[in-house]
Amino acid sequence: MQELTHYIGGAHVKGTSGRFADVYNPATGEVQARVPLANAAEMEKAVQIAAEAQPKWAKVNPQRRARVMMAFVGLLNRDMDKLAEALSREHGKTIPDAKGDVVRGLEVVEYCIGAPQLLKGEFTDSAGPGIDMYSMKQALGVTAGITPFNFPAMIPMWMFAPAIACGNAFILKPSERDPSVPLMLAELMEEAGLPKGILQVVNGDKEAVDAILDHDVIQSIGFVGSTPIAEYIYGRGCANGKRVQCFGGAKNHMMIGAGYGAAGERCMAISVAVPVGEETADRLIEKLVPRIEALKVGPYTSGNDVDYGPVVTAAAKANILKLIESGVAQGADLVVDGRDFKLQGYEDGFFVGPHLFDRVTKDMDIYTKEIFGPVLSVVRAQNYEEALGLAMDHEYGNGTAIFTRDGDAARDFANRINIGMVGINVPIPVPLAYHTFGGWKKSMFGDLNQHGPDAFKFYTRTKTITSRWPSGIKDGSAFSIPLME
Repeated sequence: MQELTHYIGGAHVKGTSGRFADVYNPATGEVQARVPLANAAEMEKAVQIAAEAQPKWAKVNPQRRARVMMAFVGLLNRDMDKLAEALSREHGKTIPDAKGDVVRGLEVVEYCIGAPQLLKGEFTDSAGPGIDMYSMKQALGVTAGITPFNFPAMIPMWMFAPAIACGNAFILKPSERDPSVPLMLAELMEEAGLPKGILQVVNGDKEAVDAILDHDVIQSIGFVGSTPIAEYIYGRGCANGKRVQCFGGAKNHMMIGAGYGAAGERCMAISVAVPVGEETADRLIEKLVPRIEALKVGPYTSGNDVDYGPVVTAAAKANILKLIESGVAQGADLVVDGRDFKLQGYEDGFFVGPHLFDRVTKDMDIYTKEIFGPVLSVVRAQNYEEALGLAMDHEYGNGTAIFTRDGDAARDFANRINIGMVGINVPIPVPLAYHTFGGWKKSMFGDLNQHGPDAFKFYTRTKTITSRWPSGIKDGSAFSIPLME
C-alpha cells in the first residue's frame, strides 16, 4: 500500500507521529493509501523553515514572483491529465469535473500574475510643506491554509497563489481524505521556480489544525469547510491575534439544473429549488423527474459521459442517507428515490443515487441542514415575497439565483437579498478569479473574501509613510539609469 508524505523544506518527508489516516478509492471502497497525520513538532519544523525562507522571498521583486506564477500555469496545463486522474482517484469526481477543479484554481493563479499592479501603493506629493506621503503593501510573513476535501486543487490554489505572490510563505494543511494533488501542486510550484520552504504541505487532523491556530509565527489562516469548524477556527485564530477568513456551509436557494454535479459535494451546489406558484411547481417537477432519473452515476473510469461519481467516504454516504430518511419521516414527497441504487461491480463503493424531494417545508432537516449529496429539495412558494423570504431567513448566505424574464424582479432580488453571491438566470454564480468569492451570514466568518482584489488585501499589511527632506540639490549626484538585476 502506498504511504504518502508531507512536503517540507522542498522534499517529501515521512511522518514521524506514528499516526495515519486511510485514503480510500470512493468508487470501490478500498483503502488505496495512507497519509501521515502530523503532530505539533512536525508543524513546528515546517514553520521554522518557512520563517527562515520568507524574508528573502519577500525581497524578490513582484515581477519575478509573477514569473513563477506564469511558469506554474504552464506546468498545470502540462500535467492537467495527471492531476485530474489523481484527483478523481481519491475524491471520486468525473475526469471533466476534476479538470474543472484544477482550471478554476489555475484561473486564480493567472490573476496573481498581475501582482506588480495589484501590490502598488499610493503616493501623495506635497501633502504638507515639503512633505510627501505614500503607502506600501507588505507581506505578512508565514501564512497558512486549511482546505476541504471537495476541491483539493482549486481551494488550495485560491489561498496559496495570492499569499505567495504577495511575498508570504504558506503552509497548507489539506484534507486527509484526498491529499495527493496538494502534494503534486507543491512540487510543481518549485519546478516553476519557487524557493524551497515557501510552499509546504503538512497533512494532519485536529492536532495539526490546533498547532496552526496556536503558533505565534503564523500570521494568517484561511479555511473552507463546515460552519461549526469555521466558527471554531475563526474564534481561536482571532483570539490568538491572527488574521482569519473562514468559509462555512451553504444552503443555496436556486433554480434549477445544477444540484447533482460532483455528487452534490459543492458549497455552491443547488440544494433548494423554489418555484413560485403551484402551476410553476408542477411544471418544474414534471420537467425534473425524467432528467434526474436519466442521470448516469458511475466511477470516473467509466468515461466522460458520467454525470457524477461516488461521495468521498462511507461516513458521508451514511449521513446523506440518514437525512433522506428524515425527509421521508417528516412528510416530504420523495419523488425520485435513489436509496436502493446499486452499481454492478462497485457494490462496496460510496455511491448515492439521485434524489428529488417535493413539498419540503422550512422545519424539515433536509431544508435546514447542508446535505452535501445528490439531493434536491423543492420548496413551493405562493408568491415572490415568500420565495425571497425563504433565502433571506435561512442561516446560510453563500449563493442564490433567480430565474425570471422580469428585469425589475431580477433587479429587486439582487438589491434586497442578504446573500453574498447572486445569479440572475445563472444557476451557480461563482465569480471569476478577478472578482471575489464569499458568502454572508453563517457561510462566512471574516471581513475579506477569497481571490480577486480581496486576496491581495488579506495577504498584505499596509504601511503608510510621511516623509520630509531638506530642500536643495547636493553635490556628487549620479544621473545614470540603474539597471534592474
